Amino acid sequence: MSDFPSRDAILAALEGVIDPRSGQGLRTAGMVRGLAIGPGRVGFMLEVAAADAALYAPVREAAEAALKTLPGVTEARVVLTAESGPSSGPAPSHGKAGRAASLSPQATAARPAPVPAGRPAHVKRVIAVASGKGGVGKSTVAVNLACAFAQLGLRAGLLDADVYGPSAPLMLGLQGAPEYGEDQLMAPIEAWGLKAMSIGLLVNADRAMIWRGPMASRALTQMLTGTRWGTVAEPLDVLVVDLPPGTGDLHLELVQKTVLDGAVIVSTPQEMALIDARRAVAMFGKFQTPVPVLGIIENMAYFSAPGTDEPIPIFGRGGAKTEAEKLGVPFLGEIPIDMALREAGDTGRPLVATAPLSATGQAFQKIARALL
Repeated sequence: MSDFPSRDAILAALEGVIDPRSGQGLRTAGMVRGLAIGPGRVGFMLEVAAADAALYAPVREAAEAALKTLPGVTEARVVLTAESGPSSGPAPSHGKAGRAASLSPQATAARPAPVPAGRPAHVKRVIAVASGKGGVGKSTVAVNLACAFAQLGLRAGLLDADVYGPSAPLMLGLQGAPEYGEDQLMAPIEAWGLKAMSIGLLVNADRAMIWRGPMASRALTQMLTGTRWGTVAEPLDVLVVDLPPGTGDLHLELVQKTVLDGAVIVSTPQEMALIDARRAVAMFGKFQTPVPVLGIIENMAYFSAPGTDEPIPIFGRGGAKTEAEKLGVPFLGEIPIDMALREAGDTGRPLVATAPLSATGQAFQKIARALL
């Protein structure tokens, strides 16, 4: 017997939650998007107009409460995403939804703008980690680079923006869903000196994320601007954003929604990876406001067999450094093929946090210092 409810049972429960705009149940109103079901966990996206964000906050809470009444559901997470544009009509003035719409000006002002003009609130610096192709260890670099910033004494955060293949929960050993505060912002999960957010914390990370481009983009916006990264008293010094591989909608969404202080490109030494690294560098230069490329990192640069210091260039060596020189961008350094680095990621114990004095840990810290 399954340990979680059927899709029909979930949708039936959500039909009992009323959409304040149409007066229909959420299922009939077409408000249930990206439904993800797993053992003990259910989640979906509630997409509304930006002007309706306050109006739908109690709807999100009601939907989560309805899902938790279902047998086998221990965690329910409804992600409220606000898109730009007008609301769908005048707000009703009766019932719970009507009372929510008449929140005080102070409460309304506490919510972040759906399309911020600058960086996320209380974040001093945003650095994107990108790659032209998958399989080059971009997420490993992003996680350990964020940990390196923390090791250097900075308040650091990590946003896992790969909504199709989130890896931060595994690599950081994160568990549980983020909680919402009274300001309707999500509290990031704290681990290894970092504040982290990932779509893998909101839905079951081992299930396929079958989302259309706009839905994925809104999920990114919700995590970016709907997370309480810092406070006035303790702002985040640096937020590392782990982007999906390639060049696509989510990269454009990130640049449109926040000010990026720069991008770091990850590549392996061989020409096949360098071709895509060139595309990634070119992409950041083509935006209306170009994003500075802070440098290129050569990952999997070499392997040192146990018992010997002789490096073995399995994928060649030095290709990324040569490419950086051709493109006129800084070469930030080499990261070797390190079994301990791989094992640390698989067990949720990032190497830079657990073995900062190792050769690989020192390599990441050297790169982090070069980016300050």
